[in-house]
Amino acid sequence: MTLIVLAINLLLDRITKLLASSYLEGQETISYFYNTIVLRYAENSGAFLSLGSNWPDIVKYTLLLAIPILACLYGLYYCAFKLTDKKLVIVIVSIIGGGLGNLIDRLLNDFRVVDFLNFGIGSVRTGILNVADMSVTFGIVFLLFYRFNGGTIKPKPEESTSQR
Repeated sequence: MTLIVLAINLLLDRITKLLASSYLEGQETISYFYNTIVLRYAENSGAFLSLGSNWPDIVKYTLLLAIPILACLYGLYYCAFKLTDKKLVIVIVSIIGGGLGNLIDRLLNDFRVVDFLNFGIGSVRTGILNVADMSVTFGIVFLLFYRFNGGTIKPKPEESTSQR
């Protein structure tokens, strides 16, 4: 199940970014539902809200690429082999999938992540984001909801190696 959820997240992110690059780059902003949803092509060379975009390359590669990739790989291992709660696996792998989607952009696009979605009402708006960002955001919201409603993160019980 871990690989299926991961693949869905990565495919949706990749496809939407390719569509945004093909149809939105260099075009005028597109608005729907009285500016509630705005499509506008942008590239982000940092992390959340361009954090770190001006950092030296070694710091960017360490803090915004290498360490997050290692954390994502460990998280996938943990979800695949340690967690028993399927809902929790879906939520955590969605967060990881979103993170990996943006890390793939950083690797393939000289640290530039494609963003194209903006939501809001009037002057209350999100930053420009992408499907990977939504996977991370919704995953964290559901994880917090899970925890505050008494859910616990329990690893699978260790299998006994002794024979009886």
